[in-house]
Amino acid sequence: MASDASPPGEEEVKVRRRRRRREELRKTEDIEELTSAGHKALQEGRPEDALRHFKEALKAATQLQDSRVLRACSFNLGAAYVEAGRPQKGLDLLQQAQPGPKANRVPDLQFNLALAHNALGQSQEAAASFLQAAQLYRSQGDGRSEGDACMELSRCYSRTQDWSLAVQGFLRAAESYRVAAMLDSAASALKEAGSHMIQSDEFSQDDISGVLTECLSLTDSISDQRILGELYLSVGVSYCRLRCFQEAVQCFQLALSPVTQCPPLLASVLHNLGAALNSLGQFSPAVGYHRLAAGLYGSLGGRGDQARCFTNLAFACSQLGDEEEAAESFILALQGFKDTEDHLGQVQVCESLAECYLKQRKQQKAVQLYKQALSALSHCQDSGGFQDRLVEKLTAALRMSAGRQV
Repeated sequence: MASDASPPGEEEVKVRRRRRRREELRKTEDIEELTSAGHKALQEGRPEDALRHFKEALKAATQLQDSRVLRACSFNLGAAYVEAGRPQKGLDLLQQAQPGPKANRVPDLQFNLALAHNALGQSQEAAASFLQAAQLYRSQGDGRSEGDACMELSRCYSRTQDWSLAVQGFLRAAESYRVAAMLDSAASALKEAGSHMIQSDEFSQDDISGVLTECLSLTDSISDQRILGELYLSVGVSYCRLRCFQEAVQCFQLALSPVTQCPPLLASVLHNLGAALNSLGQFSPAVGYHRLAAGLYGSLGGRGDQARCFTNLAFACSQLGDEEEAAESFILALQGFKDTEDHLGQVQVCESLAECYLKQRKQQKAVQLYKQALSALSHCQDSGGFQDRLVEKLTAALRMSAGRQV
């Protein structure tokens, strides 16, 4: 006769299954909590805490025996190792996260693999993975991530001095950021593109100016004052390299207000503004900027940059006929270059100061400076054609001095 009763032991099996499901659910929740805590730690700049959370999550995933969850936890831990400055450990885990051909179809994995290769100095492998990531992000319509991948790709090319490829990457990043309505990031990408175009011989001045103009057209979209100031400064420097000094001056002047609260940036802007005005022959306004920059660099402890400012100040004063202040500024510059052991800087200042003394008919001091310049030149690996010129000038100064003594 049939019976409705369950066979012996079936109820126990059902209980064990329910218990196992509850245990799996609990472990899944624990993994989610640990993963969330790990991401939060990374965002807050606590990489060691993040590693601890992700390690615990991976351990729980191993016990769960779910390959999808295991891959995700391996990925998180690997990415955290890369961010914590342990790229080889991170690379090993990332390669375990998605082995086989499927790895080539996961953009975040490719991006983090690229970061690991990059940190290990493997530029070629890093570039290949960044390019793969960018292509995958584009196929998903993720303009922001594509832009980020292209920026990193271009930096790889920049390190290997592949200027043209770097430019292509930065321009593609700008296009991707535009699609994602991230105009501030697009402006930064264009800034980098213009700077790198100057390094290459494949672009005309019109090409470069066009990119810099496009970059400046996006400045209204930048709300962060520091980023805005850095952009104006960088574009201004690019214009200087193109010898478009009037455009450079305009950029540096626009940079002044945004960098007011950032002394190091303000010093750099003042320094470059004064130098650009020197190049335009506008020495009177340049003098004020040179003095401000030199004082600011002094308060920041930037002796080398301060010395360069004093050199620019001396040149401007000399052009204005104030040989006394020019000489004083050259002396200050010389001391700064001595303090920083910049031998080439010493050579250049000694030569200029000697000429300044010659104008004041102080031949003996000029002779001493030319000798000092030759002594400093002996510490330079490349004389750069200085020696013959200095010897010739020293000889002439000695003759003038001897003539005055007679």
